Amino acid sequence: MKKYILYSSLFASIIPILSHADTVNVHVLSATVKDQNIANAEVILQKNGERSASSSTNTSGRASVNSNTTDNSDNLLIIKKSGYSTLVAKCPCDGMTYALSPVLKDLNSMRIVLNWGQNPLDLDSHLSYKNQHVYWDSKQGLAANLDVDDTDSYGPETVTIDKRLEGQYYVYSVHDFSDRTQPTTTNLSNSQAKVMVYAGESLIRSYYIPTGQAGNLWTVFRISPEGEIQDINRISGTTVNASQVGSTVSNYQNQTTRVNIIPVSADAQKRAKALNLSADKAYQNNQIEQAAMLYQQSIDYNPNVGQTYSNLAVAYQKLNRSSEALWANQKAIALATNNNTKAYSHYNMGKIYENNQDYAQAKQHYQLANQYKPSATYNEAIQRVSQ
Repeated sequence: MKKYILYSSLFASIIPILSHADTVNVHVLSATVKDQNIANAEVILQKNGERSASSSTNTSGRASVNSNTTDNSDNLLIIKKSGYSTLVAKCPCDGMTYALSPVLKDLNSMRIVLNWGQNPLDLDSHLSYKNQHVYWDSKQGLAANLDVDDTDSYGPETVTIDKRLEGQYYVYSVHDFSDRTQPTTTNLSNSQAKVMVYAGESLIRSYYIPTGQAGNLWTVFRISPEGEIQDINRISGTTVNASQVGSTVSNYQNQTTRVNIIPVSADAQKRAKALNLSADKAYQNNQIEQAAMLYQQSIDYNPNVGQTYSNLAVAYQKLNRSSEALWANQKAIALATNNNTKAYSHYNMGKIYENNQDYAQAKQHYQLANQYKPSATYNEAIQRVSQ
């Protein structure tokens, strides 16, 4: 049953973190264990690709980072700890709670983490797929579950897909439970909500709530049967019960429902291009980890450039991050405008599956590579995994 917050606990949960103009205060929790503080995590503020200040979390999971820069969208917050995926988030960051995701082991696993600000009190994660609906009143689904349900501001709310089911569309959405009877509310849009998607040991996609829009349901993205994450990023209004949220967005589980590419501003395109050039330079200097992070930041500004995903996939493969490389290659294929890119990406996916001894999947991708661009190399690969 959904928990309702008593006023006594409400006041305890919304006491703001006081800060100075040049200090950023953050709270770091586990994404998978409710209310577990993460100590000894490195917290870094970065501006223009350069470290400006850093600190570490204490036993209460809190860190104060003193910086000469203003806490605004020009800054990035980076949180690192061994055994967890590195978190990268756009600022403003002061007073916010962030959740670190433990590294995922399965090639086809994903984790989705929702955080938000002080208001509304209760935002809920919903994952719908194949007659399944994972949310606070149905936490365990087929190969997916709600790890953490938060009802008193900030989050996290965490959904883990243990292994994606073949042939299924997954739809992820955020429901403003606090304003469930108010379809024209702007509280969700003003909540500072952000959704982080993880694969392997990396943060692969970040979503920030659209501002200035009315509604209490944020349909964030869907995952295609091939593993492509398709942006939806749409706010709408509804008065349905929480149990009906899955059916409200069920049209996105249908292949005939197309998800259009979301246009980005000229400024965002300019920032993405600059980050992409910096990533290329880092890669050429054999700074592969830095290159991957910069390509990822470029995608946050402009997620519509196939070459960026292709470059990111190569960087991930250099870092032996197979899950992340699979996702990046799949997105590169979806956005590719020529068969060479499609062939190259399918071939790389085939190599990943072959190295993981999944020869059926490897063969499928090698065949697709050869279909897009016939090659002796691709034929040899097909023969190798067919033995």
